[in-house]
Amino acid sequence: MQPESLSKAIQLSVAPVFLLAGIGALMNVISARLARIVDAARQARDAARAGEPLDEQQRRSYRRRMQLTIRAIELLTAATLLISAVVAVTFFSVISRVNLTLVVVPLFIAAMSLLMLASLCFLREVQMASRHLRELI
Repeated sequence: MQPESLSKAIQLSVAPVFLLAGIGALMNVISARLARIVDAARQARDAARAGEPLDEQQRRSYRRRMQLTIRAIELLTAATLLISAVVAVTFFSVISRVNLTLVVVPLFIAAMSLLMLASLCFLREVQMASRHLRELI
């Protein structure tokens, strides 16, 4: 193996690695939102146990928001795995001098599709939270 091949493999792998860092940051934001939803749901449950009436619509809203947030985390995790596969296959392709473009392209497209779906789940959860906040104010 030539040192130039290794250098080229590393160069081709850098862009997807930056994408992984961005997904990690997004995952951190979404995980924090999930924790806030869980805390709010627990407070509502505790208030209901203390005798306050439990708003069924609010309970359903918390459940739906948790589902959307968890789905976004699952989709981001799957996208991370696919992007990692892109990096590995790209690296292997350069090192072995085998054209694996037909493998890399569908992996990358699938990863981007999962990222878009996760973003839509996140957007929907934010919209639900905003609507709930407007109802309180």
